[in-house]
Amino acid sequence: MKIAGATALVTGANRGLGRALAAELLARGATVYAGARDPGAIDLPGAIPVALDITDPASIAAAVATAGDVTLLVNNAGSPPTADVLTGDLDVIRREFDTHVFGTLAVTRAFAPRIAANGGGSVLNILSVLSWVSFPHLGAYSAAKSAEWSMTNALRQQLASEGVHVAGLHVGYMDTDMAAGVDAPKSAPADVARIAIDGVEADLPEILADDVSRHVQAGLAGGVAALYASA
Repeated sequence: MKIAGATALVTGANRGLGRALAAELLARGATVYAGARDPGAIDLPGAIPVALDITDPASIAAAVATAGDVTLLVNNAGSPPTADVLTGDLDVIRREFDTHVFGTLAVTRAFAPRIAANGGGSVLNILSVLSWVSFPHLGAYSAAKSAEWSMTNALRQQLASEGVHVAGLHVGYMDTDMAAGVDAPKSAPADVARIAIDGVEADLPEILADDVSRHVQAGLAGGVAALYASA
């Protein structure tokens, strides 16, 4: 899709990758609604703040009423990894699924008909390399992101006939608050945002933002033994 002249909603746009995505879209000539639970946290010049909690149906409905002219939905809002699947609090694990899976789905279901009615456009789901590989201390997050990846693939097929293209972005560590305690190479959010929006403009179904994602994707063909040393 053409970004210049498009109208986008970016969820979780108050910081990190979400803010970088909103800034990239603005720089390319899009009108941008910047969604956040606290719209007062939006400090990006040119963006239109929108109150949006993706786990709250009433908040989603209000956002649709405000931003009904959207042609690009960027499902970026998420929560940091907080639990493993064996010993983690089940309420915490449910919260990760409520955010990454059910929240993303609820926002997409609400906005996809509007995008179609506005002449078509795109949905971009921000996934993760952890959609494809899991580690014990990140098990709940990985499981939720894997479910979101599968959901993205289903939505792509269902919405194609409505003129709504669906893409997924896979990325490893980024230099954001979520990865502040990680001692590993990290991508700059602005670089990832540029790659992501390039992919949307090219109508790619899957966008890989870094070498880590490309390496893990290639390893999927080798099965469990190719990705896990203990297999």
